[in-house]
Amino acid sequence: MSDVRSRQGAGPDRSPSRPIAAGAGEWQDLVVVVAANNWSGTKLHDRHVAERLTTFAPVLYVDPPLSHVMARADPVLTAAVHEPRLRIVAPRIARLTPVVLPFPLRAGMQRVTDRLVRRALRRAVAALAATPAAVLSGAPMLGVFGVCGERRSVYWAQDDYAALADRGGPSAARVRAAEQQRTAEADVIVAANPQTEARLRSSGRPVVLVPYGCDAALFAGVDDAPWPADVDLPPPIAGFVGHLNFRTDPSLLEAVADRGVSVLLVGPRSPDLDIQSLLTRPNVAWVGPKPFADLPSYQRAIDVGLVPYTHCAFNEASFPLKTLEYLAAGRPVVSTDLPATRWLDTCLVAVADDPASFAGAVERLANEPRSPAAVAARRRFAARHSWEVRARQLAEVLGVGGGR
Repeated sequence: MSDVRSRQGAGPDRSPSRPIAAGAGEWQDLVVVVAANNWSGTKLHDRHVAERLTTFAPVLYVDPPLSHVMARADPVLTAAVHEPRLRIVAPRIARLTPVVLPFPLRAGMQRVTDRLVRRALRRAVAALAATPAAVLSGAPMLGVFGVCGERRSVYWAQDDYAALADRGGPSAARVRAAEQQRTAEADVIVAANPQTEARLRSSGRPVVLVPYGCDAALFAGVDDAPWPADVDLPPPIAGFVGHLNFRTDPSLLEAVADRGVSVLLVGPRSPDLDIQSLLTRPNVAWVGPKPFADLPSYQRAIDVGLVPYTHCAFNEASFPLKTLEYLAAGRPVVSTDLPATRWLDTCLVAVADDPASFAGAVERLANEPRSPAAVAARRRFAARHSWEVRARQLAEVLGVGGGR
């Protein structure tokens, strides 16, 4: 699983790094986060969580296994394979990039990849002179539990990766088999969305629901952010910040544009999503991927946040970060009827599924005055679902920072 399938609309978020110095120390009670997404790619849930967990313990962030073939196809990943395999990227965060052979998740290569990743993990822990408290693994295809001698092994069940089987990933059967093995090996399972929690409870193992969160503090300042130079649309503006791919329903965006509401699209676009006719409209603009730190400027430009997702299996078992980010920015939200939206259980998100009702809800909210009371209510709600709150919940599950 890699950040190619990510949900968020930001561009690559690079940060300076330095190699581990001899005697760097201070890595006791380490939390090893075996991530589903590369640190250098789009800033997603695993990196948000890793950064906030440093309040409770030092963190080793483990990138998905990377081959030189994969790196050549992505400039962001190219830099990763040429940096030291183990390096410090932020206070109390070390990063490990396991470099493996080509096609690491193919059936014939899986065992080799596992061996290489496990060896890299053992060496990294030894180099840090660390005593791992816990391993939090969001990589179902990797068997890493027990390698570090951790006190607690936690499987982080995120998205329904089996639903991606027809998109170049491992087969659904292999993903399900690997997930069953991870749930059997783990001391605790953390589910990132209500659909996954319900499915995994049948395993008979302990399951804790800890959904994704938002950077409430960052988005609270959107109204003071500079206006983005590449946005010149007539108001009102409805915005989608995310990956434009198979998860997105173009008919919902077209219906919004038909109502005379401008549509701003922020994020990478997959070539297999046909939105060419949408992009020819004068009230529609696609500005491409943006660094996460720049997103407040684009949130400032929008009047309504959009979650125009289809009801594919992957979306049904997901938890869109963008919903909470829009609310943290003080913007109303219109979303399709997803289990994660129902779990939030708030009137601050309007739910509509068909193009007419979706566009109607957007038009109504876009033309409503932005009252200070409504903005404050949305931000209060988002703050209750911040990454700081989520990290505190995870620290308790992991048994770190007083949560033992």
